Amino acid sequence: MRFRTRLFLAILAASFLSAQPAPKRTPEQMDASWQAHKSDFDYLLGDWEFTSESKEWGKGRGRWSAVKLNDGQILDEYRVLGDKDETYYVTTTIRNFNRFYDRWELIGADPGSGLKDFGTAVRNGDELRIEQTFGASSDKPRKARIRYYNIRPDSFSWTADISLDGGKTWIAKQLTIEAKRIGPARSMEALTATREK
Repeated sequence: MRFRTRLFLAILAASFLSAQPAPKRTPEQMDASWQAHKSDFDYLLGDWEFTSESKEWGKGRGRWSAVKLNDGQILDEYRVLGDKDETYYVTTTIRNFNRFYDRWELIGADPGSGLKDFGTAVRNGDELRIEQTFGASSDKPRKARIRYYNIRPDSFSWTADISLDGGKTWIAKQLTIEAKRIGPARSMEALTATREK
């Protein structure tokens, strides 16, 4: 499936999954919200190498790349690699700020798994906090509470608490990641040609 089609489907799925009535907010409040939060994930832009530690899979490593799309959405690819740089796991995420709800919304897209891994994110001081479901289409979905912290220009830390029973119990720090920058922040031009007014 071509990149443009996948991107369109991810955005469409996110809009359906968050189709609950929005709280009443004025246009001025929504614009102020967008202005305050449109750069929340800019630290993630660029290319990263990471090491990880999982209570389930042990030590790991990989690459993570993120790009800002022309109108502010963030597209990223997270790839776990083996000793010979073979791919063990890969997922793509589209992140888009929802000014109606004053939060970021995310859709993860594992190959062959559809577009149901929905999540929300908010800034909490110097940290980003995400609540997301992984493997939503499988018989063993996992809820995750993710925390990005120690965010610096060339590094960040990441940890996830995981629930296997719909949020009744949690495995603390089931996965932790330390990421180091290997490439500069970047953005992508519009995919369609436009004319300036």
